[in-house]
Amino acid sequence: MGKTTPDGITAEARYWIDDMYMITAIQTQAYRATGDKKYLERAAKTMVAYLEKLQQPNGLFFHAPDAQFYWGRGNGWEAAGMAELLSTLPKNHPLRPRIMKGYLTMMDSLLKYQGEDGLWRQLLDKAESWPETSGTGMFTFSMVTGVKHGWLAKKTYGPAARKAWIGLVNHIDANADVKDVCEGTNKGFSVQYYMDRKRITGDLHGQAAALWSAMALLR
Repeated sequence: MGKTTPDGITAEARYWIDDMYMITAIQTQAYRATGDKKYLERAAKTMVAYLEKLQQPNGLFFHAPDAQFYWGRGNGWEAAGMAELLSTLPKNHPLRPRIMKGYLTMMDSLLKYQGEDGLWRQLLDKAESWPETSGTGMFTFSMVTGVKHGWLAKKTYGPAARKAWIGLVNHIDANADVKDVCEGTNKGFSVQYYMDRKRITGDLHGQAAALWSAMALLR
């Protein structure tokens, strides 16, 4: 944050969708730890900048401006980041309506792309792509958080979140390792690039997302 852009975000912003959990989580936690509102301001301003740059009319997010694919975990980062920020951002904050609009638009779109097995795909809009668990875990966390805070209608999103949780649990093996987790992924430039990513068991991207979902359910 030593150098910022005219709109008040870090000049190092790369506009990769992953950033919207990485930046939001640490800035929100810094606010929770210190009470210093500058951290919330950083998180909120950055979130709005990324919403304007990456969210599409259908509510989903491109991986990056030059990687125009709806990567599952990347969208999961965005969903989880908005849920975390909205959980702490004051109701009278001037940027809250914009962030809430982005969140609600995304949640509505996710309902349409959820698979019959409860999971979302490696590429969200490609029904033929494989079920991916790290993104599913973060979507579950975000939906459960929204229902419990009253942002989302329980009758609509409660069943979707439950279906996702049951589907996710079905991808946990006897060693408590989550299966079908996309490997660490750079931005890609073809559908095939994302389809060919390795499906890992026990990767922390999937382990953590499943734990976040369990935590949200237990709150």
